Amino acid sequence: MSNDSRGSSVAPDLFGSEQVITCRDDTTGLRAVIAIDNTTLGPGFGGTRWRPYATPEEAVIEAQRLAAAMTLKHACADLPYGGAKSVILADSPAPLRGEERRAALLAFGEFVARTNGAYIPGVDMGTTPEDMRIIETRGGRAFCDEVDPGPYTARGVYAAMRAGVRHALGRDMAGVRVVVQGTGHVGANLARLAATDGAVLSVADIDADRAQALAEELGATVVDPHEAPYADTDVFAPCAVARVLTTANADRIRARVVAGAANDTLDSPEAGEALRAAGVTVVPDFVANAGGVIQVHAGVVGWDADTLASALERIGERVEEILTEAEHRGVTPDQAARDRAAQRLAAARKEH
Repeated sequence: MSNDSRGSSVAPDLFGSEQVITCRDDTTGLRAVIAIDNTTLGPGFGGTRWRPYATPEEAVIEAQRLAAAMTLKHACADLPYGGAKSVILADSPAPLRGEERRAALLAFGEFVARTNGAYIPGVDMGTTPEDMRIIETRGGRAFCDEVDPGPYTARGVYAAMRAGVRHALGRDMAGVRVVVQGTGHVGANLARLAATDGAVLSVADIDADRAQALAEELGATVVDPHEAPYADTDVFAPCAVARVLTTANADRIRARVVAGAANDTLDSPEAGEALRAAGVTVVPDFVANAGGVIQVHAGVVGWDADTLASALERIGERVEEILTEAEHRGVTPDQAARDRAAQRLAAARKEH
């Protein structure tokens, strides 16, 4: 899952979530937040993020924002989960280890159990499958599959990218210029998939050595990570930081298609409108990057490899449907995808 984060300058809707739980355990020093955004489709599922925050308020804002994104992701992916997220506030960048870590996780597990199944945590930034197993010992449920979700997220993003290229450029990936910003597990696998199909690749990362190693592996070029969004390219794939596309920089984007794994690619609806007016097709991130949660669900229900592969390819089909609808209605793809999620939630409420 992505390591990006919005700052706390965006005022939250304090009552935008179904439930926000602040968690305090004085014995271990645990301070955490559980945000359950929406349980219309099922229990709220979303990872547990463990990192420092400048203020407690920033932690609450991030938990609510990420939980809302999970609602959209699950609704658009036709998964039987609501949106939720939790954050544990770290005292320093160095992670807790040993018995201190286990004690904090056990305390957090108590709070998860108190949600009575309304919240299911999973792995996110700063947490591991082993952490989830410790949380589960307190009686709550957690998803703790050992499978790395990165390659599955990348496969879904690549299906979304191909759909965006077909829609906007009317061609397959051979010879298409692609800039991948962020060469972690997801970005690197995405770049490999594009290279296999003959794309002309550039890669960027704040870790210059990592970017260079991937470039040498794939015969790609390296670009400055801060300039990557403005490269002269056909496709820009943000796989690192959030809010890469803003009202301030929309006129500098030269790519025809934006499709990546990062969350919150757009900083506002206005940025999306500016890019649509400029002829840039922005694939909604919460549709494109659903491969990881689809893989988790596949493990829960016991899908075989072919069923999972089909579900990942379905991301591309959804993207094509959303892009076509957005074009027909004269709205941004982001708005069309949000409307699609709202329709599924409304239909589910009627069924109940």
